[in-house]
Amino acid sequence: MNKKHLKASRVKRHLRIRGKVTGTVTKPRLCVFRSINHMYGSLIDDENSKTLLTVSSSSVAAKEEFKAKHGMEIAYTIGEQLAQKAIAANYKEVVFDRAGYRYHGRVEALAEGARKGGLVF
Repeated sequence: MNKKHLKASRVKRHLRIRGKVTGTVTKPRLCVFRSINHMYGSLIDDENSKTLLTVSSSSVAAKEEFKAKHGMEIAYTIGEQLAQKAIAANYKEVVFDRAGYRYHGRVEALAEGARKGGLVF
């Protein structure tokens, strides 16, 4: 299988998941994006098509914080930071959107970090 086919398969899975999972004003969608080098987590309100907040490992402040950490540790920390920001913005419940990725590895670590930080899925 080539990379183009793998990406197309993931996008197809993501669209299938998105047909069932939607975020609202009171219960936004926690969407995960995983690249080779970075992790991103976003809270999205699908009713108004707005991104409420985002945390990523690619920001300048995060690069200093994650200098000594690797993969799973970074994803877990991003989940915790996302939960802290969400709770500060009065979002306690979310709907988890794994974006076509397997619930395994860094995606699972981000979700566990968000749960530990206080978000309810």
